[in-house]
Amino acid sequence: MLRYAPMRQPFVVLAAAVAACCPPQARPTDTVVTPLDPDPGPPPIVVEPPPTVLKPPYPATRRDDIVDDLHGQRVADPYRWLEDASKPEVTAWMDAQDAFARARLTSLPRRDAIAARLKEVFYFDALGAPTHRKGRYFYTRKHASKEKTVVYWKIGKDGAEQVLFDPNTWSSDGSSGLGGWFPSRDGSFVAYGKKENNSDESVMHVRDLATGKDTNDVIPGTKYSGASWAPDGKGFYYTWVPPVGGAVTVADRPGFAEFRYHKLGTDPDQDAVLHPATRNPQTFLGGSISWDGRWLFASVQHGWNSSDVYYRDLKKADPAWQPLAVGVDANFEVTAWRDRFYVTTNHGAPRYRVYKVDPKKPARADWQELIKESEATLENAAIVGEHLVLTYLRNAASELVVHDLTGKLVRKVDLPPLGTTTGISGNPDEDTGYFGYSSFTEVSVTYETSIKSGAVKEWSRVTIPIDTSKMVAEQVRYPSKDGTEITMFLIHRADATRDGKNPVILYGYGGFNVSLTPGFSSARAVWLELGGMLAIPNLRGGGEYGEDWHKAGMGANKQNVFDDYVAAGRWLVAEGWTTPDKLAIHGGSNGGLLVGAAMTQAPELFRAVVCAVPLLDMVRYHLFGSGKTWIPEYGSADDPAEFKTLFAYSPYHHVRDGVTYPALLMMSADHDDRVDPMHARKLTALVQHATASERPVIIRIEKNAGHGGADLVKQQVESNADLYAFLIEQLGM
Repeated sequence: MLRYAPMRQPFVVLAAAVAACCPPQARPTDTVVTPLDPDPGPPPIVVEPPPTVLKPPYPATRRDDIVDDLHGQRVADPYRWLEDASKPEVTAWMDAQDAFARARLTSLPRRDAIAARLKEVFYFDALGAPTHRKGRYFYTRKHASKEKTVVYWKIGKDGAEQVLFDPNTWSSDGSSGLGGWFPSRDGSFVAYGKKENNSDESVMHVRDLATGKDTNDVIPGTKYSGASWAPDGKGFYYTWVPPVGGAVTVADRPGFAEFRYHKLGTDPDQDAVLHPATRNPQTFLGGSISWDGRWLFASVQHGWNSSDVYYRDLKKADPAWQPLAVGVDANFEVTAWRDRFYVTTNHGAPRYRVYKVDPKKPARADWQELIKESEATLENAAIVGEHLVLTYLRNAASELVVHDLTGKLVRKVDLPPLGTTTGISGNPDEDTGYFGYSSFTEVSVTYETSIKSGAVKEWSRVTIPIDTSKMVAEQVRYPSKDGTEITMFLIHRADATRDGKNPVILYGYGGFNVSLTPGFSSARAVWLELGGMLAIPNLRGGGEYGEDWHKAGMGANKQNVFDDYVAAGRWLVAEGWTTPDKLAIHGGSNGGLLVGAAMTQAPELFRAVVCAVPLLDMVRYHLFGSGKTWIPEYGSADDPAEFKTLFAYSPYHHVRDGVTYPALLMMSADHDDRVDPMHARKLTALVQHATASERPVIIRIEKNAGHGGADLVKQQVESNADLYAFLIEQLGM
């Protein structure tokens, strides 16, 4: 099934609010007196200003008097000059702020010890599930001795292991990295994406296994693309976007994407355009070919809310695109097998269902419902071993189910509770499949299974020097502001008690239909070892409970997400798990917007904020990076009604002078080409200026890193060590 990655990876969101919820705060220098009266009465009451706050000596930041009039609303933007990172003054500001942040972070007393422990648990060996192509097996190995994962291949399961891609050798500074990799159907070639600085931008190359070298097939502009190989191995289908320039701006670039076919050995500039660009930057265009090579599919995704699907019969001499599901406010994802289409959709079924469609009778009235909607949310449907394998979420934890192609239930795969599976991967005509599993307290395991018999055996297991027996995970429920029941995972040490003394990280996302499910994390395990606790609520806007849950936290409903998150913090305090002085919030990308909104709407509830690669200026977000593709999720300030919603909760526009804000660690990346780092720069400058607190407000800028951070283990160690040392200081651990 085709789904486009939002801004996390892991790692964007919106909501409705009224400006009245964030009234201007009195400045520290204001005095309040009773009005004069003919009868003087008692002397006037004078409220003395608070003592002068000794803020850290932040690098100087210029403020400009910029005020826009948007739909009748005056909108101040004093740090607009920080939007353009190509300007020397902005570069100088970034260098000074990053140096200031790192000097403070590296001086923290427990920071080096934390880094040493993280090294012990971040460098480990791991073997990925294999991809089988005509007797050849392709798989990844993470080595405890290497910074980046290596891709291997071999002939037969017992053949000699050979290196296919080792990005550790591609650059001296580790800035060159591997994106997706896609073996041809006969295993003779592998198309792969090469990336710089772990950004989204990618250049497609092709490796010839016969020679062990790359061919001359080099395709720039594959930022949003994989490679769907034709069965004959002579070429592949992919999505191409032109470089920025002329009419192609950064913000409008997704609308210029074309679905193409590349024949090996030919000039990519001459590749056939199979589906033209939509010229709508709010859409994603993609496509693929069926396993048997007969059916070609194109999908136009409208944000994360709906999709149009077209198909072609390649057996015909001059095939034309035929609509399968077009103009319907729902998502449709299609897999073809034995001249039948298996369509997964949330149309009329917010938790999704599966139809079987005869392409000779594509009218919706002729679709056969194969798998009905259930109380669990259907996450993924695939065909492996002539069966339909389904991955569900029930209360935000995974279930794995196998049906035959008539829809009859064959078996449920036995999984422990409160865990997550990757779903079964494999080929539609082969019995063997693989699936991964992990939980908050169980390290990742990969299993091999027979689809026909149901036999399961362990394929590989990750071993890390962590005592997971001392870790406990549980799921609780709490009411949000409007009474909606929210589920939340609590992960803590077995000896933790509700004495109000637990340092807690409240982590959230809440958007783009993204589900936060149980999974093992070495970093989280170290946080527990340090005496901390983790809370992860399943906020509205996510996908845990289907499309209705998603829509309840997007667009005009975005404030629900922030209410859910703040309610989680208040519940943790009320239940005795922690206090505001020991409560920190953490989120990235759309989750960065989440913590930014929480910080500005309830600053008294949190002691510290870690905000990573965020959206924060919701009035101008759509003008930068991939912002226009998120308009279906958030709305646009160009629309008067949507502007009102966005402006009401936009964190950058709700920072008030004289408020005691939590400590803030802003974590940015210098090559983030998804969410423009201008958001992080502008809010950091604003909070440094406005806060009435001595608590630090600092921005750490990761070098050679994109939206997902850096792909070198040593950089991940350093980043997490800084994060935990910062929280340890702020939470009094």
